[in-house]
Amino acid sequence: MKKILLINTLYYPYIGGGAEIIFQQQVEGLKKRGYDVAVLTTGKNENLIKEYINGIKIYRAGIKNFYWHYGNNKSNNKLIKLLWHLRDSYNIEMKKYINVIIDMENPDLIICHNLAGFSISIWDEIKKRNVKVIQVLHDLYLLCANSTMFRKEHTCKKQCTICRTLRRIHKYKSEKVDVLVGVSKFVIQKMSNYNYFTTVRKHIIYNAQNINYVDKVKIWEGKDIFKIGYIGSLTQSKGIEWLITQFNKLNINAKLLIAGKGELNYEKYLKQLSNDKIEFLGYTDSSEFYKNVHIICLPSICEDNLPGVAYEASANNIPVIASLRGGIPEIIIDMVNGLLIDPEQEDSLGKAILKLYNDKKLFKKLSQQGRNSVETFLNVDKMLDKYESIIVNL
Repeated sequence: MKKILLINTLYYPYIGGGAEIIFQQQVEGLKKRGYDVAVLTTGKNENLIKEYINGIKIYRAGIKNFYWHYGNNKSNNKLIKLLWHLRDSYNIEMKKYINVIIDMENPDLIICHNLAGFSISIWDEIKKRNVKVIQVLHDLYLLCANSTMFRKEHTCKKQCTICRTLRRIHKYKSEKVDVLVGVSKFVIQKMSNYNYFTTVRKHIIYNAQNINYVDKVKIWEGKDIFKIGYIGSLTQSKGIEWLITQFNKLNINAKLLIAGKGELNYEKYLKQLSNDKIEFLGYTDSSEFYKNVHIICLPSICEDNLPGVAYEASANNIPVIASLRGGIPEIIIDMVNGLLIDPEQEDSLGKAILKLYNDKKLFKKLSQQGRNSVETFLNVDKMLDKYESIIVNL
């Protein structure tokens, strides 16, 4: 069996989002299938340290930048942030770790996921050592320093001047990759629109999680308080502000439950916007959260690549109101497992909530069709089969 080095910005117990969960599943899944795997990730430590988690060798590379970009370690100074991204556009110091790890592990193949912190400099070093590389894309990092293409309350129609400058070599360097995997059709198409990976073999492999059905999911029959849920990071790009303002306008017997955390001042601002029917829960276990809501809202203003909340909620037969943005329509199908809304039409969110509140038959239909509609996203073995078919043919 091949020896594989897998690279991602973060690794357990440091979780930035769904990408880290999927990455760990892939690492542990490949190990169970007999592959000799090791992980390279970033850390707040100095230099390189080694540890074992669930029997897997983890190398944590001390970040060679102004700060480690996880949680509260980030700087709020705009100049320092810009300098961080400038260094991260091609971090010469971080690619030195690759040489050390290749010497120690001698991998047959390297699978890269999120590269923030390492930068694309590691592609050059990998190819110098004649090791095959698969790049898995979870976001728009290769186009945008913030990975979202969202700025000043709007989705960017094209790269801004700063991102064009910081990503000036990425298009050409992308041709060094042997195989590209996108976790959505959207992200593959987005890269093609900017002429990235033009000569590279491409695959779409949807993320998957083994999600058990949550018992006692709420069914809306019009008798109790209609509970609307939002779970995720509290950032402007996720549309949480839009959701709050739309909810405030509704004259219905409902509550809005918000699970997740955000930047302290922004959270304070959101709470000032809110009325007494809105409750902020902080970090919340998702399975417990899903037991207490009738619907989930996913009002992203940015082009979300493949938000796990969409298929998690559907897997629990919870109707989802979601934005017609990014890869979301690859999960949520209008009038099948949810309702799609347009962030350009401000009242579309409030109207969708009212539609499910008033139409019990529609609610029941969307709920009953939820889990079957997302079966593709619930089978980790099939996801691993697709990755393995690429691995064995490289």
